[in-house]
Amino acid sequence: MIHLLLLLLLLSGATNGRDFTIEEATIDDVQRAFTEEKLTSRQLVEYYLDRIESLNPVLRGVIEVNPDAVDQAERADSERRRIDGGRPSLHGIPVLLKDSIATDDKLNTTGGSYALLGAVAPRDAGVVARLRNAGAVILGKASMSEWYHFRSYDIPDGWCARAGQGLNPYVKGGDPCGSSSGSAISVAANMAMVSLGTETDGSLICPGDRNSVVALKPTVGLTSRAGVIPLSPRQDTVGPISRTVSDAAHVLDSIVGHDPRDAEATDAASRFIPTGGYAQFLKEDGLKGKRLGVVRHPFLKLSNASSRNSIFEDHLRTLREKGAVVVDDLEIQNIDVILNPLLCGEALALLAEFKLNLNNYLTELTASPVRSLSDIIIFNQNHPLQERTAELGQDILVAADATDGVGEGERRAIEMMEKLSRDGLEKLMVENELDAMVTLGSDASPVMAIGGFPAITVPAGYDSDGMPFGVFFGGLRGAEPTLIEIAYAFEQATLLRKPPSLTSITLSCM
Repeated sequence: MIHLLLLLLLLSGATNGRDFTIEEATIDDVQRAFTEEKLTSRQLVEYYLDRIESLNPVLRGVIEVNPDAVDQAERADSERRRIDGGRPSLHGIPVLLKDSIATDDKLNTTGGSYALLGAVAPRDAGVVARLRNAGAVILGKASMSEWYHFRSYDIPDGWCARAGQGLNPYVKGGDPCGSSSGSAISVAANMAMVSLGTETDGSLICPGDRNSVVALKPTVGLTSRAGVIPLSPRQDTVGPISRTVSDAAHVLDSIVGHDPRDAEATDAASRFIPTGGYAQFLKEDGLKGKRLGVVRHPFLKLSNASSRNSIFEDHLRTLREKGAVVVDDLEIQNIDVILNPLLCGEALALLAEFKLNLNNYLTELTASPVRSLSDIIIFNQNHPLQERTAELGQDILVAADATDGVGEGERRAIEMMEKLSRDGLEKLMVENELDAMVTLGSDASPVMAIGGFPAITVPAGYDSDGMPFGVFFGGLRGAEPTLIEIAYAFEQATLLRKPPSLTSITLSCM
């Protein structure tokens, strides 16, 4: 493998009159470099593999690399030489996948658990099939927050080979947040160009917020969930994590659409997909005329940092200067109920939905050490050190396994969430004629989760200790074009994201 520093020297040069550096490059930058023959997909993939080898022993964002990634990159290079132009935007671009997204290849899909090590998926997940059709390179799998284990590297016993979630690349001890944290960590630290994560409630938005990257949670059903380890089809969604809004839009363009294996949801959401795709909404004047509703309570209090609140006020001024109409001090009805999973019904519904849908997923696997949630619980009991059962417990798994389908109680809980969404965000948006709501951080995620609504977080600043935080924009179902316009215009007006220096993260295991 080409040494990282040598590769950087080889790939640093002018592209179309502009300096090109592979670190922090966007998809548009890379495609331009491909066209001008200043970069190959193989070189790009080798850069990220080398970066993973250097940083992953500490950051632990990647659980497994794809042994076929270089071959896929070479195939993309060959196709580029044969076909001049007309390629999808992700052609030859390496994409990292959350370890809950199944692939029909040499990679495992474990959800971060040893119980599924060696399981064989019958086919690619729907979003993976779309990535392959677009000519993307599958770089590997991102770790999940609950468990971590090395499988790809010959690392001496005890050398960082301990369980635990990945580390925040900006602040030692900073919580990277959410089960898609590995996807966000890897993109933030330039171990991956872009990645896919999943969200049921906060698992895209929160890691994006905490790792200074863009995370886009699509409308439920806009992207297929077929072949993804499930929690709730009512709330689960697959979305991009990237360093820029433009990259998120390109990835979204590549993964949306109808899937017969997730037909009901993808059929319903397909009507939201704009003709011409999402990249057309990358407009620097995208804030002009937009009505943005600022929801302060309780999210600014939850942020618990006066410096963040001051920065947020500066951002509101920027939004106004760029042409947005800012409607301030709005409140979402019953917000305290919505944010409490026990009161709003989310916890009750998710337990039953998780058991039903996980069992269905496990049953469909071609081969698997476990075939049900009950099997996983027994596996964990028999492998307490590997699965960290003494530390993590499995109370939630046991509670889910005790459920008996979606009964009257669960149906009432789902109806409660639907009513809270109608009387809450939907009413707020309609009555105030809003294009989006805006707030700080990721604590508004449950509002979007229970209603299946889309949201995006954009890097917005750093605390005094260097911990990142983002600005949150959310909308009603199908609002992705508007959210992309708003987010891109805000990003271009502020350009606040900076790569982690990694000096605060000791590159050794303590």
